Amino acid sequence: MSVTLDIRLKRANKVYHEGEVVAGVIVLMCKEPLQHHGISLSMEGLVNLQLSSKSVGVFEAFYNSVKPIQLISCNIEVAKAGKIPGGKTEIPFEFPLNTKGNKVLYETYHGVFVNIQYTLRCDMKRSLLAKDLSRNCEFIVHCQPQKAKVAPTPVNFTITPDTLQNIRERSSLPKFLIRGHLDATNCVISQPLTGEVVVENSDVPIKSIELQLVRVETCGCAEGYARDATEIQNIQIAEGDVCHSLSIPIYMIFPRLFTCPTLETTNFKVEFEVNVVIVLHDDHLITENFPLKLCRV
Repeated sequence: MSVTLDIRLKRANKVYHEGEVVAGVIVLMCKEPLQHHGISLSMEGLVNLQLSSKSVGVFEAFYNSVKPIQLISCNIEVAKAGKIPGGKTEIPFEFPLNTKGNKVLYETYHGVFVNIQYTLRCDMKRSLLAKDLSRNCEFIVHCQPQKAKVAPTPVNFTITPDTLQNIRERSSLPKFLIRGHLDATNCVISQPLTGEVVVENSDVPIKSIELQLVRVETCGCAEGYARDATEIQNIQIAEGDVCHSLSIPIYMIFPRLFTCPTLETTNFKVEFEVNVVIVLHDDHLITENFPLKLCRV
């Protein structure tokens, strides 16, 4: 006998803040009346930390201490054992989004080595012969916006062969001069990152100019830390040998879920950087790196 179980939240965007109530309905659809042994609903918020393969081995001692960090957990019984009539049944529920003790609800974030996730799970127990049903539903938590105004800190940059680091033979480098600026490095997460870049001159043709957003995740404890930088997105802002002395706009929107306000705790850190990458025609890369501080206002 087919039966479907679903969790529907009242808010279409599924975004909640600490202290608010997560409300919705459990929807059960079945053709004929259905016997069950109880329906329960649980809410859980977890931080999952994972180590990259390069740091495993060095950190075996610390491997055991990277257990998931529980931020919130509660469970309610939605319906006692009994019978559900055929057709569509909706059972409303409400969960206050409050933490126990001095725990903080971090913002939802999907990374590579750090994952902060909030889920609702509904379980319906049934008799031995029928399979138990369960359904998961993720909702998104945003941290409380900070009251203080964010003062933009513009950053100017100039890239020449002399400013580059990590170079073997400086004498073989072609001559070039690239200037530009970012309007701010402490950014509001809901607003785009803006600025401009100008190629003043270059002896060799340019293939492309790109903007790369990078997450820097640090997991660790007393035994040591593992710090890993991985790319979130790469946007091409210019293609081919661009006109010299022409200002090229920099514009990047921070993707939802894959970015969160810069976070620093005792066990992990989530930080962000942006790279302005100039690709020369022979595929040489010139990269200028800027650490960013993201916040929500």
